[in-house]
Amino acid sequence: MSGSSWRGLLLRIGEKCPEYGGNTDFKEHIESCHSGLWREFEHSRDDILDFLLQCAEQFPHKIPLYCAVVGLLNLENEEFVAKILETTQSKLQDALDSDNYDRIRILMRFLTVLMCSKVLQPGALVVLFETLLSSAATTVDEDKGNPSWQPRADFYVTCILSCLPWGGAELNEQVPEEIERVMVGIEAYLSIRKHASDVGFCVFEDEDETGKADSEKDFLEDLWDRIQGLSRNGWKLDSVPRPHLSFEARLVAGKSHDIGPISCPDQPSLPSTLTEITLGKQKHEAESKYPQRIRRLNIFPANKIEDLQPIDRFVVEEYLLDVLLFLNGWFTPKLKPASRKECASYMVGLPVPFRYEYLMAETIFSQLLLLPHPPFKPMYYTLVIIDLCKALPGAFPAVIAGAVRALFEKIADLDMECRTRLILWFSHHLSNFQFIWPWEEWAYVLDLPKWAPQRVFVQEVLEREVRLSYWDKVKQVYSRKKKSVPEGVEIQSSDSNPVNESVENAPALEELLPPKGGSDFKYSTEDGREMTDRHSLSAELRSMVKGRLSAREVISWMEENVLPSHGFEVALQIVVQTLLDIGSKSFTHLITVLERYGQVFAKVCPDQDRQVLLITEVCSYWKNSTQMIAIAIDRMMGYRLISNLAIVRWVFSPANIEQFHTSDHPWEVLRNAVGKAYNRIRDLRKEISSLKKEVALAEEVSEKAKSELEAAESKLSLVDGEPVLGENPVRMKRLKSRAEKTKEAEVSVKDSLEAKEALLSRALEENEALFLTLYKSFSNVLLERLPEVFKDGKLQGIQSIQTDAMAIDREDSATMDVDNEIERSKKSLANEGRANNGYENGEEVQWCLSTLGYLKAITRQYASEIWPHAEKLDSEILTENVHPLFRKAVYSGLRRPYIGYGKRGLFKIIETN
Repeated sequence: MSGSSWRGLLLRIGEKCPEYGGNTDFKEHIESCHSGLWREFEHSRDDILDFLLQCAEQFPHKIPLYCAVVGLLNLENEEFVAKILETTQSKLQDALDSDNYDRIRILMRFLTVLMCSKVLQPGALVVLFETLLSSAATTVDEDKGNPSWQPRADFYVTCILSCLPWGGAELNEQVPEEIERVMVGIEAYLSIRKHASDVGFCVFEDEDETGKADSEKDFLEDLWDRIQGLSRNGWKLDSVPRPHLSFEARLVAGKSHDIGPISCPDQPSLPSTLTEITLGKQKHEAESKYPQRIRRLNIFPANKIEDLQPIDRFVVEEYLLDVLLFLNGWFTPKLKPASRKECASYMVGLPVPFRYEYLMAETIFSQLLLLPHPPFKPMYYTLVIIDLCKALPGAFPAVIAGAVRALFEKIADLDMECRTRLILWFSHHLSNFQFIWPWEEWAYVLDLPKWAPQRVFVQEVLEREVRLSYWDKVKQVYSRKKKSVPEGVEIQSSDSNPVNESVENAPALEELLPPKGGSDFKYSTEDGREMTDRHSLSAELRSMVKGRLSAREVISWMEENVLPSHGFEVALQIVVQTLLDIGSKSFTHLITVLERYGQVFAKVCPDQDRQVLLITEVCSYWKNSTQMIAIAIDRMMGYRLISNLAIVRWVFSPANIEQFHTSDHPWEVLRNAVGKAYNRIRDLRKEISSLKKEVALAEEVSEKAKSELEAAESKLSLVDGEPVLGENPVRMKRLKSRAEKTKEAEVSVKDSLEAKEALLSRALEENEALFLTLYKSFSNVLLERLPEVFKDGKLQGIQSIQTDAMAIDREDSATMDVDNEIERSKKSLANEGRANNGYENGEEVQWCLSTLGYLKAITRQYASEIWPHAEKLDSEILTENVHPLFRKAVYSGLRRPYIGYGKRGLFKIIETN
């Protein structure tokens, strides 16, 4: 058998594939894999060990199968299996020391299942559990530990509990007293830890406002309940395969091994000054290193989720999250090129005996909308959902459609960051299925106020679709002749024939489409427009650019021929309009213009005031394309023609302030500006970290060369009072040259490090100014409206959308089946929405809610960069006079404790620890 063949057996174990003749019998797979490995054992022992551990780590849903194979190998060669355990123990220790939480979790599961296959002694696993439990208890102890690091302690306990579905039955059978001791220890830990609040991380704002998320069980408490239920059920569950039972009579003959001791790193020391801010910084660091893996959305009604035991739901979620993690295309470096199609294939082929389409959809959306940020780029989840719709065309498209309707129903309560992600995902998803959607269902939004969240959602989705295609395509996807529905899309009409579900079926929605057209060039000579002096100057500038005159020559022309006779504003218009028009053909043309003539923009607009006017002129030229406005401003900031402070000033200009609640356009520009500043700092930190390693290496090499030279020079001897070389002169010359070159290299890399550190220092100063300006701008605009709308810090007369009179009837939604998800009377549904839209929030109220939502979202997204400036933020922005709702939004984004007012009166203090 070739090396690739035994690797194929390991990779494909448990799958219906050619390697195993297309069958899915776990027992036959394990036997075949064991036989294939054993035949190659003498020639490929080390390769087998490495590859087996890689497979176990990166295909964790197959761990029971891999451990059964290891159990059979243990009967053949105990020394080899002892090496597997030794390597696993070493990897686990490294993962603990480096805070690699995913590897910790997977390796603990691997060891647990090895115990089930009689490879690891049960007592050794209990010792591991108790080591982690002891560290966790010490961490949350207020006298001996550092409670700010409870997230890590919670993670350790979560790891223990998450192992029990895979090995609880064996532990209870073989070491009942020891596992009972562990359970008692976990219960004791739960009694001294503090409830982990989800404040600031709630996907739905109503849960945050009412304290509902805080009053419900947190993730660890919920998992503890599920494990207790599993224990009461005799440790029986359907979602974990137990292939070792088929080989139990053979496996008991093998030797059960021990593993070396595991030690947990000490918790960081408490800060020297104990304040709410210093403790908050530590808690933020701990949460960043040990984030909560999932926050369940519960999109669908309870009776829509498959009838599973609570513990089975947890296990399937673990499977799905692991597949998303290890098959994302960026995380599988050594096994094979990971394919997103394989990701979808693994997700639909989990080793469970029940259907789980609804749970799969909820889990994916929980990751896409996870706060503060998803584990991977949103595009990854978009592609996975597309492939799942194609892999399960009879079921999954309808489930996704149901999820969209459920989320649309609660869009008014959806966090602003999540709302933006949902818009981007949905528009991209539809673009892959010919923009097909029953738009007439949502036509009633036209009867809602222009600021109503559901209307804004539809408007933003259509705008993004135009970006992904073009205006006419979105309006009329295809002709009304006989059509076919793309694979993966399930849309039904009353006469059971496929229907055109473009915007054309809901013609009124054309009102929500963005303007049709491209640029608006002020100095165009088309359509018989009258030629003026300004037209002539624009034409002259265009001719200069075509003639490839330099930026310096253009500046001279402007200073001599435009500024003296027409003034700054006209000069700005001519330069910006003409150069943008030259660069309007494509993105490449725009970049070329900015690179060649960026100095012209810089000369015209050297300060913030004029840069704001520059941005305004860009918006004037591209007034029919918010996409090109965002791109042009982003590129200009990249070439440092526009500062991020100027962008903040423009975003908070009166014209933009008035659309804070009706358009995502100004927020998109702001996100790009803040994101670019953040990315620059992140890149500099990476470069500095790399350079520090280079410095250490260069110092080592230089010191070694210096030592060799000194050793050679020490061999000089005196003959008749004259020094005589004791070494070969040629070698001495070479050693001196090498010492000089290594010293020069050391100095060079140190200079590079010093330069990068100076750039980082400057970037951090700019970042501080950016955030202070941003918060002052938020404070100023909110201070004008909050006191009037929300007197005494209370929301006056706020009523949420009456969702039972809108897009979806809750009872109807609860009784829908996978096979007829969309069978309903769309016409009556739309009429019901028009007659009873129920949205009673006034415009000022919705403006405040939207602006506060964006404030919290930005604070949460860049919390790591904002925390270092918390003291200055408190002294300059969050003063005693600040409005309670403004403070609450900022504190929620940072997850700081606060006292404030909300919809239902006084909020309670939210603890940070």
